[in-house]
Amino acid sequence: MRTLFLFSMLLLGMGTYAQTVVTGTVTDDNGEPVPGANIVIVGKAIGTTTDFDGNFSLETSETPPFMLRITSIGYTEGTVQVQSSGQNLSITISEAQTFLDEVVISASRTPERIFESPVTVERYGLQDIASTSAASFYDGLQSLKGVDINTNSLTFQSINTRGFATFANTRFMQLVDGMDNTAPGLNFVLGNLVGMSELEVQSVEILPGASSALYGAGAFNGILFMTSKSPFDYQGISTYFKTGFTQQDAAGSNPYYDFGIRAAHAFNDKLAIKANFSFLQGEDWHANSRVDLGNPGADRSNPAYDGLNVYGDDFTIPLNFDVLAGLPSGTLGSANISRTGYDEADLIDNYNAQSVKTDFALHYRPFGDDLELIYNGRIGRGNTIYQGASRYAIRDFIMQQHRIELRNNNFFLRAYMTEESSGKSYDTFRAALNVNRRWKSDNDWFGDYARTYIGARLGIGTGVQLDEATAHAAARQAADQGRFLPGTPEFQSAFNSVIADGNFTTGAKFIDNTKFRHVDANYNFSHLTSEFAEIQIGGSYREYELNSNGTIFTDYDGPITYNEYGAYLQVQKKLLDERLKFTGSVRYDKNEFFDGFFSPRLSLLSILGPRGNHNIRVSVQKGFRNPTTQDLFIGLNTGAAVLVGSAPDNLDRDIRTYDLSASGQALTGTQTAQVVGRAAYENAYSLASVNAGAPEAVETQLVKPEEITAFEAGYRAQIGRVAIDINGYYNQYKNFISNTTVLVPLYGQAGDGALSLLALQNGDVAPYQTYTNSLVDIESYGANIGVDMKILGDFDLGVNYTYMKQEFDQAANPDFRSNFNSPNHKVKASFGHTELFKNFGFNVNYRWSDTYFWQATFADGQIPAYTVLDAQVNYTIPSLDSVIKVGGSNILGQEYFSAVGAGAVGSIFYAAITINP
Repeated sequence: MRTLFLFSMLLLGMGTYAQTVVTGTVTDDNGEPVPGANIVIVGKAIGTTTDFDGNFSLETSETPPFMLRITSIGYTEGTVQVQSSGQNLSITISEAQTFLDEVVISASRTPERIFESPVTVERYGLQDIASTSAASFYDGLQSLKGVDINTNSLTFQSINTRGFATFANTRFMQLVDGMDNTAPGLNFVLGNLVGMSELEVQSVEILPGASSALYGAGAFNGILFMTSKSPFDYQGISTYFKTGFTQQDAAGSNPYYDFGIRAAHAFNDKLAIKANFSFLQGEDWHANSRVDLGNPGADRSNPAYDGLNVYGDDFTIPLNFDVLAGLPSGTLGSANISRTGYDEADLIDNYNAQSVKTDFALHYRPFGDDLELIYNGRIGRGNTIYQGASRYAIRDFIMQQHRIELRNNNFFLRAYMTEESSGKSYDTFRAALNVNRRWKSDNDWFGDYARTYIGARLGIGTGVQLDEATAHAAARQAADQGRFLPGTPEFQSAFNSVIADGNFTTGAKFIDNTKFRHVDANYNFSHLTSEFAEIQIGGSYREYELNSNGTIFTDYDGPITYNEYGAYLQVQKKLLDERLKFTGSVRYDKNEFFDGFFSPRLSLLSILGPRGNHNIRVSVQKGFRNPTTQDLFIGLNTGAAVLVGSAPDNLDRDIRTYDLSASGQALTGTQTAQVVGRAAYENAYSLASVNAGAPEAVETQLVKPEEITAFEAGYRAQIGRVAIDINGYYNQYKNFISNTTVLVPLYGQAGDGALSLLALQNGDVAPYQTYTNSLVDIESYGANIGVDMKILGDFDLGVNYTYMKQEFDQAANPDFRSNFNSPNHKVKASFGHTELFKNFGFNVNYRWSDTYFWQATFADGQIPAYTVLDAQVNYTIPSLDSVIKVGGSNILGQEYFSAVGAGAVGSIFYAAITINP
């Protein structure tokens, strides 16, 4: 009886809650239905959407009269008053040029128009994807204002905003359906190599700048969101096929293929599935520069020659010929000598760039739209080239993600795992070094070189004394006698053996099976608190498991695990008749190695003008970035330096043995010296001071989280057929995570004034790269101006300009390298028409980048200014529900570089057909 009473009261409560029912139809000026239009009660977070036929039904406890607001992308906003329950409404909205009416989710973790976003946000929707002139939708993102793409490879582009980026862009986050797409061991996103097929993308949103208040430590410099299509809303089979060719001076013309297929089906209103597969293949951009950056104008005749894309010649040691020959000082002197290297083309097994992506999802709605359970699995495999401290041939790299998510309109609970497998990837520098060593040891090679040089200079055996240049040439020829040459069976056998060997002292293969497990949740209380404000809470937990078998990390004795977690609160309130919007957010994050950190964000948005088509926004927020897995636990000898992470547990895990020179052996009485990683932080000289001739002992502080305080102001307006978006920002960085290069003496204590200085003089030092924080504060600032308009009828014209700059006191910290790596000026423009005449459209994109200085561990140097023009024409075949597109990227053929040492980016020309897009 008690149960029956409670059940009756529940039914009564449900009946009294839904007091008002409103139905209606939304159509355009031509009487055609408008599907997907949003119907919202003004001042409330209560609403619904129209179905395919433009019909809607809204049940609410609100008592009439009240107002409904009707919005839809591409239409003017409409309002209508509800006078009574049961009223049936016929609503007409007009088409309009509303660039700023597109709905985004990323800025506030809740749906809102771009026009109402409290911070800068860029959106790339279905129409943008369809009309892009780039070879892929991901390449097309570089047309957005304030967005940079550095091209590392045909299949690996690194997105960044607001400066401070290398190809290993650890300051920029990418989320695919809410999952962090960062490779767990590499610590950065490999573009769209293992991401999402363009058939599956519903929208892309980019938040430039710090977003830590809602998204935690990884969202430091910007964040990209890719959202997939629901199998309930987008059903059927879709496919595309592109074919064409790439063109590059270094590689010539080579075929290019890109294919994808998507299948989705809803069995009923509760169960739906989808699956995707895509395959891309082409010739990667070749890197073939033989320039010696350290000795401009030098060629292979220089004893210390170190070509940019020549590897193995990086291994250089000083030879004191007087000491070796027992001659008085100054007789023959000394010289830096490098081993003979191999061109990159000799060390890349092939330049076949490839990306294979597949995913499957199961969507279950047990109670209709009120609740949805999702399983999604994504697996990608790819071949590419990655340029970090070295040039890495990424072969059969696999990354997989598996997600389970429970969600409705008010909350989500998401758990996923991301794991990478390095496959057959290897380091080209190590490959060159150890192929050389498979043939002849370093001691034997340098010994042969020294003996031949000394003999040639002294005329031993011939009676003819050769000059220095001729003697060096003879010494190299003698030392290289019998060397494995590319194309010979001996070279190939040694090369295959080296790239299959995971021990970097003898091989080049890197092994990485690192993973992380992540859980995050969010609850939006707006349906309960809308009378007061919109309130959200959320949090996340992540556990890292580093597993490289000691090839990248110091995990030679087993996987290393650590964790971090965070929680956040956001409050949004509309005031002054909804013309002023306040957003306040705060997040707390804790990594097990560091103190907790609070990231607050405050913003105000004011809507101006009698039609509400202007707004001004201001925001201030703090953000932070935890050191990456490599900042903490790396232990890797790149040849140029040993990289040692600065986690307290890592300092004593890296132990290496070095051969001493003859003078060092005489001083110490031993042939080798052992160095523990801790010495790089506690017993070293700064490289800058040694190069300046005034050695200075330094103690390097252990790395800690990086901090940012970001100020931003912006203006948006929709003036007739013209949309304007302007923003400016100013960032203050504290504890900027950076690397310093130090020299560890192989004997003596740095600063002892005697023995360690002899080690420097004798070349008995080991270069190490430490992970620390800048001692000086850094500032950056910039502005973006974008104008989009309809001209000459229905032609689309867009122009945007980006300015950004950094400032810091280099003299106060001479070893600091900021890696700003961005031009001060960039200009982009687009011009097109979706239907120039029936079923025919076109689009042209233009980009110009100013010259800038590139700074990274591989090499530094100036990047020349460049201009790029992309274009496409398309034709729609309605009877086949198909679109044919012909286009090209960089159609002017003006090759350009994104980084020093990378391959020049050439042209891609393609023809494509998409069925059921």
